[in-house]
Amino acid sequence: MSTLGKRIQEIRKEAGLTQQELAKRINISHPQIVRYETKDVQPPADVLKRIADVFGVSIDYLVSGDTNEKAMQTLKDAELIKQFQKIEEMPEDEKNTVVKVISALIRDFKARQTYAL
Repeated sequence: MSTLGKRIQEIRKEAGLTQQELAKRINISHPQIVRYETKDVQPPADVLKRIADVFGVSIDYLVSGDTNEKAMQTLKDAELIKQFQKIEEMPEDEKNTVVKVISALIRDFKARQTYAL
Protein backbone atom coordinates (compact mmCIF):
# COMPACT_ATOMS: atom_id res chain seq x y z
CA MET A 1 0.00 0.00 0.00
CA SER A 2 1.35 3.38 -0.99
CA THR A 3 1.67 6.16 1.55
CA LEU A 4 1.03 9.86 1.08
CA GLY A 5 4.78 10.45 0.97
CA LYS A 6 5.32 7.78 -1.67
CA ARG A 7 2.49 9.21 -3.80
CA ILE A 8 4.00 12.70 -3.59
CA GLN A 9 7.39 11.28 -4.55
CA GLU A 10 5.89 9.25 -7.40
CA ILE A 11 3.97 12.10 -9.02
CA ARG A 12 6.89 14.49 -8.49
CA LYS A 13 9.16 12.11 -10.40
CA GLU A 14 6.51 11.56 -13.10
CA ALA A 15 6.41 15.33 -13.55
CA GLY A 16 10.21 15.46 -13.81
CA LEU A 17 10.62 17.73 -10.79
CA THR A 18 13.31 17.57 -8.15
CA GLN A 19 12.46 17.91 -4.49
CA GLN A 20 14.07 21.36 -4.57
CA GLU A 21 11.91 22.45 -7.54
CA LEU A 22 8.72 21.23 -5.90
CA ALA A 23 9.62 22.95 -2.64
CA LYS A 24 10.14 26.22 -4.50
CA ARG A 25 6.83 25.88 -6.40
CA ILE A 26 4.82 25.36 -3.23
CA ASN A 27 6.85 27.83 -1.16
CA ILE A 28 8.24 25.52 1.51
CA SER A 29 11.76 24.38 2.41
CA HIS A 30 13.52 21.52 0.68
CA PRO A 31 14.03 19.63 3.97
CA GLN A 32 10.28 19.77 4.55
CA ILE A 33 9.59 18.03 1.21
CA VAL A 34 12.10 15.36 2.22
CA ARG A 35 10.18 14.85 5.48
CA TYR A 36 6.87 14.52 3.62
CA GLU A 37 8.29 11.99 1.16
CA THR A 38 10.44 9.86 3.44
CA LYS A 39 9.47 10.38 7.08
CA ASP A 40 5.67 10.05 6.80
CA VAL A 41 5.24 13.61 8.04
CA GLN A 42 1.75 14.82 7.10
CA PRO A 43 1.64 18.20 5.35
CA PRO A 44 -0.92 20.72 6.57
CA ALA A 45 -4.06 21.16 4.46
CA ASP A 46 -2.83 24.32 2.71
CA VAL A 47 0.39 22.57 1.62
CA LEU A 48 -1.57 19.51 0.44
CA LYS A 49 -3.71 21.85 -1.67
CA ARG A 50 -0.65 23.48 -3.23
CA ILE A 51 0.92 20.09 -3.99
CA ALA A 52 -2.33 18.85 -5.54
CA ASP A 53 -2.57 22.01 -7.65
CA VAL A 54 1.00 21.67 -8.95
CA PHE A 55 0.33 18.14 -10.18
CA GLY A 56 -3.29 18.57 -11.26
CA VAL A 57 -4.59 15.91 -8.88
CA SER A 58 -7.07 16.01 -6.04
CA ILE A 59 -6.20 16.06 -2.37
CA ASP A 60 -8.19 12.82 -2.15
CA TYR A 61 -5.76 11.21 -4.56
CA LEU A 62 -2.76 12.36 -2.53
CA VAL A 63 -4.27 11.14 0.72
CA SER A 64 -5.99 7.92 -0.36
CA GLY A 65 -4.30 7.03 -3.63
CA ASP A 66 -7.55 6.51 -5.53
CA THR A 67 -6.31 6.15 -9.12
CA ASN A 68 -9.80 6.59 -10.53
CA GLU A 69 -9.90 9.95 -8.80
CA LYS A 70 -6.53 10.82 -10.35
CA ALA A 71 -7.80 9.82 -13.78
CA MET A 72 -10.98 11.86 -13.35
CA GLN A 73 -8.91 14.91 -12.40
CA THR A 74 -6.59 14.43 -15.37
CA LEU A 75 -9.09 13.45 -18.04
CA LYS A 76 -12.29 15.46 -18.32
CA ASP A 77 -13.88 13.37 -21.08
CA ALA A 78 -15.94 10.64 -19.37
CA GLU A 79 -16.02 8.44 -22.48
CA LEU A 80 -12.22 8.49 -22.74
CA ILE A 81 -11.95 7.50 -19.09
CA LYS A 82 -14.28 4.54 -19.65
CA GLN A 83 -12.29 3.40 -22.66
CA PHE A 84 -8.96 3.67 -20.85
CA GLN A 85 -10.37 1.65 -17.95
CA LYS A 86 -11.33 -1.08 -20.45
CA ILE A 87 -7.82 -0.96 -21.95
CA GLU A 88 -6.37 -1.58 -18.48
CA GLU A 89 -8.06 -5.01 -18.52
CA MET A 90 -6.44 -6.05 -21.79
CA PRO A 91 -3.39 -8.33 -22.08
CA GLU A 92 -0.07 -6.47 -22.16
CA ASP A 93 0.62 -7.09 -25.87
CA GLU A 94 -2.78 -5.69 -26.84
CA LYS A 95 -2.25 -2.67 -24.58
CA ASN A 96 1.05 -2.03 -26.38
CA THR A 97 -0.76 -2.12 -29.72
CA VAL A 98 -3.32 0.42 -28.48
CA VAL A 99 -0.52 2.68 -27.25
CA LYS A 100 1.19 2.50 -30.65
CA VAL A 101 -2.04 3.39 -32.45
CA ILE A 102 -2.75 6.31 -30.11
CA SER A 103 0.83 7.53 -30.43
CA ALA A 104 0.58 7.47 -34.24
CA LEU A 105 -2.72 9.37 -34.17
CA ILE A 106 -1.27 12.01 -31.85
CA ARG A 107 1.86 12.33 -33.99
CA ASP A 108 -0.26 12.80 -37.13
CA PHE A 109 -2.50 15.33 -35.38
CA LYS A 110 0.52 17.36 -34.24
CA ALA A 111 1.99 17.25 -37.74
CA ARG A 112 -1.27 18.55 -39.22
CA GLN A 113 -1.37 21.31 -36.60
CA THR A 114 2.19 22.33 -37.39
CA TYR A 115 1.58 22.58 -41.12
CA ALA A 116 -1.81 24.25 -40.74
CA LEU A 117 -0.16 27.32 -39.21
